[in-house]
Formats: sequence, structure tokens, C-alpha cells
Amino acid sequence: MNAYYQLEICANSVTSALAAQEGGAHRVEFCQNLEMGGTTPSPGKIRIARERLTIGMHVLIRPRAGDFLYTHTELEEMKADILFCKEANCDGIVIGLLDVDGRVDRKRLTELVTLAHPMHVTFHRAFDVCREPFEALEAIIACGCKRLLTSGMKDTAWEGTGLIKELVERADGRIEIMPGSGINETNLAAIAQVTGASDFHTSAKIILNSKMNHQNKAVNGMGNEVWESSKEKIRQLADILKNL
Repeated sequence: MNAYYQLEICANSVTSALAAQEGGAHRVEFCQNLEMGGTTPSPGKIRIARERLTIGMHVLIRPRAGDFLYTHTELEEMKADILFCKEANCDGIVIGLLDVDGRVDRKRLTELVTLAHPMHVTFHRAFDVCREPFEALEAIIACGCKRLLTSGMKDTAWEGTGLIKELVERADGRIEIMPGSGINETNLAAIAQVTGASDFHTSAKIILNSKMNHQNKAVNGMGNEVWESSKEKIRQLADILKNL
């Protein structure tokens, strides 16, 4: 891969994380429940992944699906998960907090960034539902985050390339702007060229049918399929970046 570019894979299992490593990714955002946008993986998953990965491992700290306005109890959960990640020697965490008005929750974000030190901190796509992007960008930088994952406040990064490009320009090297959502082999090169970004985020997932002989297809979402990152897709994406 071209040293200028980095590929991050959103891995929802140890199997997916190893596929990312074998496919040539630079790091993983490690999570579970990807079908719900991702939540914090279990301690067991974190420990096993950390033991087996040699690439960067950044853990999603998100106690539940839904919005990014957290209760005091949820904040305490996030703190406990961050401390566990430090003890497990993870390379970084991925977080995002907003206040009731849709602005970055500066006080709590700063508290979590400080707690996470010296781990790297990425602010995730909570940014994409914030009130105002440039105010949020400055707040995220001021709070000490090193990377911002965004789809440019659209459903996909391709749709959001205009804003992503402006974020890259406004950041001016103070924080890494990483496009994510809907990135694949058909649009990766174009997104890189249009936005000027150097980091890219994707799950590179495939949906596998269950290998169970017995299935009750009258019950939706209960054991009929498995989401998994594809080593072949990841290798293809890594090769695209290598040739840019």
C-alpha cells in the first residue's frame, strides 16, 4: 500500500479482524453488533483479538445503539471500557458524544480523551448527526482527538465528498479526516482523489448464509446469516490504495 494512505477495517469479530490483517489493512476498528451501527465488544473478544493482531487495534466505545446523548451510568460504562482497553494494550479507542442540542459534549469528551491517554482517540460518526460541522470539528480538535471518522453528514462518504473535502482543508493537518460509510472497490479511488483524505474506513463485509442444517426462516434475524469482513475485498481495497 502507498505509505501515504491507510486502510481501516470495521471488524465485528476476531475472524473479521484477522481477515483485515491478512488482507493488508493498516488497523481495525474493533466492535460488535455491526448491523446496529456497532457497539463495544466484550472483554473476551478484545483480549483474543489483541493477542492475535499485529496491526493497529482501535476499539469502539459505544455502550448501546441509538443516539449519542449518554446518561451518567452509560458514561461510567464507557470509562470502565476505556480502562479495560488500556490494560489490554489496545492502540486506541473510538468514541463520540453529543449534548442535548446536537453539539459536541466538550466536557465529557475531554474527560474520556484524558482517561484514554496515551491511546489514540478517534471521534466517530456521531459527528454526522451534529448540529454544525465546522463548530464540531474545532471542538473535536480542541478536546484532543487525533482522527475524525465521517461520511460528510450524508448516508455515504461518496455523497458527502464535498463536505469531507472542506473538512480536510479546514483541519489543515491538525486532525486526520477519515471518510467512511459505503466505501468499496468501485468508489475508493475517486473518494481519495476528490477529498484529499489519506485514511479510509470500511467494513468490506460480506453476508454469509448460516451453515446450520436446521433454520426457521419464519423468524427474521435469528441465526439465518452472518456478517463477516472479506479478506479478498480488503486485499482489493489495499491494492487500489497502493496504486494511487
